[in-house]
Amino acid sequence: MEEIIWKDRKRIFCGLPWTFTKYSLSETRFFIRRGIFNIKEDEVRLYRIMDLSLERSFLQRIFGLGTIKCCSADKTLKDFEIQNIKNS
Repeated sequence: MEEIIWKDRKRIFCGLPWTFTKYSLSETRFFIRRGIFNIKEDEVRLYRIMDLSLERSFLQRIFGLGTIKCCSADKTLKDFEIQNIKNS
């Protein structure tokens, strides 16, 4: 398996990581893992990501969070969001 160069988890609105969605990034792939009892794992190859945008609401800016919106050419994860990430 490739070396993970970044990982974080989705956070609630005040910046606490009390959710069961985990994000990780290697040099060639981005992984999303959701759930505690029923686990769903998705991965998208980085060359398939076509567009990125950053969205930060007022509350997200107060707590240092942001949501990254990705548009990809992947069949299973067409458009997805990386929600409430620190230092986005």
